[in-house]
Amino acid sequence: MTGNLDSRSTFQRNMSAGRTCIILLLLLLAVPAFPQKTQKSKSQLQKEKQLNIDKIKETEKILEETSTRKKNSIGELSALNQRISQQEELIKSINEEIRILDNDIKENQDLIEALQHDVDNLKKEYATMVFSAQKAGGRINKLTFLFSASSFDQFMMRLRYMKQYGKARQEQAAAIGRFQNLLNDQIRETDAIRTAKSRLLTDEIEENKNLASLKDKQRGLVRSLQKEEKKLRSDIEDTRKAVAQLDALIEEIVREEIARAEREAREARRRAAASKANESATALSNSFEANKKKFGWPATGFVSQKFGKQDHPALKGIVINNNGINIQTKADEKVKCIFDGEVRKVALIGVLGNSVIVNHGDYFSVYAGLKEVFVKRGERVVANQEIGQVLVNAEGVSELKFMIYKNSTALDPQLWLKN
Repeated sequence: MTGNLDSRSTFQRNMSAGRTCIILLLLLLAVPAFPQKTQKSKSQLQKEKQLNIDKIKETEKILEETSTRKKNSIGELSALNQRISQQEELIKSINEEIRILDNDIKENQDLIEALQHDVDNLKKEYATMVFSAQKAGGRINKLTFLFSASSFDQFMMRLRYMKQYGKARQEQAAAIGRFQNLLNDQIRETDAIRTAKSRLLTDEIEENKNLASLKDKQRGLVRSLQKEEKKLRSDIEDTRKAVAQLDALIEEIVREEIARAEREAREARRRAAASKANESATALSNSFEANKKKFGWPATGFVSQKFGKQDHPALKGIVINNNGINIQTKADEKVKCIFDGEVRKVALIGVLGNSVIVNHGDYFSVYAGLKEVFVKRGERVVANQEIGQVLVNAEGVSELKFMIYKNSTALDPQLWLKN
């Protein structure tokens, strides 16, 4: 009976261990191998990478057009600077994706080690159960074990014990198989991640080579432009005079608008009519302001010169002050009005070419650098309506100068356009 009790004790321990392992297996199967957050991050990075690639293609077209029309121009340098910035963003997204894959590999490796440990333990426990069964079977025949019971209740208890023991061995064997399959799946998945990482590392090396080549070209272009300092200074001065002329024109229009509003208010015979006119102007202004950060871009391309003061891209010690933004684009690009309004002025201004000023209540949008204009003064325009075509300047650059004013105060257009 002592041998029987030892076998029963071993059986109970093994049953407990088997149940624990099976529960652990079910928990592991319920938890995805990769957290959802990591999957989402990888998806976002892949979208960002594709977006960068699309932007690079667009900038490459602009750069090719600009350099074909004229070598060693500020426009070519602007496009090249933008191309370098996009290349750096592409490499950054690749590095981020590699970092996430490294984390995935580490997490999978930890899981593989844990699974391997569990499989080894299950096999040891199974071997112990088989050994215990063989040991018990060698010492006493199963029938003898059953019929040596001192009572019917003991007979039934021994019979249940033998059935449970056999079932426990089957469950343990099945658990080993499931754990082994899960382990093999994790190994295959980790190998696939390592392959993906290897491809990304190859891409990173290639893109870094491209970046180094672009920066070499940038340095050479800057050196060439610095040799033309006299001409560049002359171009800057011509642009400054044209911008000053445009600013004066905007201030004149603002004064006219204020004077007209005051005149209409004084001449209004009915207070209700004056109130209605004021309400209409206020509503239009508020509507424009309510759409901040929602306006569509007036042209496709990239921002070659931002708002405010900034260093000249090639000449040291030269600071440029921009009342708007410059958008470098493809030749013959159509320009669209960003919001409903009225054309208050169409004017030809020096090196800037044709300019269109649209009134939106207290706000004005200005489009300078046009070859052709499709609207006329006093015409009502709507959002996304084509109002002109971009001019290709003497340097072979297609560039729109875009500004937003509140009365006569210049605002940063990038804070108003869609990101």
